Amino acid sequence: MSTAYIVVTILAAAMAGYSGYAVLSGATWVVQSLTDYGVPRSWWVWLGTAKAAGALGLLAGLFVPVIGVMAGIGLVLYFAGAVVSVMRARSYAHIPFPMVYAAPVIGSLALGFSA
Repeated sequence: MSTAYIVVTILAAAMAGYSGYAVLSGATWVVQSLTDYGVPRSWWVWLGTAKAAGALGLLAGLFVPVIGVMAGIGLVLYFAGAVVSVMRARSYAHIPFPMVYAAPVIGSLALGFSA
């Protein structure tokens, strides 16, 4: 297990965990965006929980690699869905935001597979 893999995985987990926390705590900048994109309020807890679970899964993957791979794939799919939601809402200027969160997850997966 390389140092780069560990650092990138911890960064990805921290970013996904913070993003989940922001949804669950009702941070204004997240809640306003979700409303603008037309995401039903009843989904918010599930979305925040999915991101938090993905973050924990990435960390668990440092010890049990298959869990990390599953969590990484889940988070990549989650953030791909976020990009689709942003595009559906025609908020094209906001497309980079979910991609910023997906990038370290993709990096973690790539580094994990290359080891």
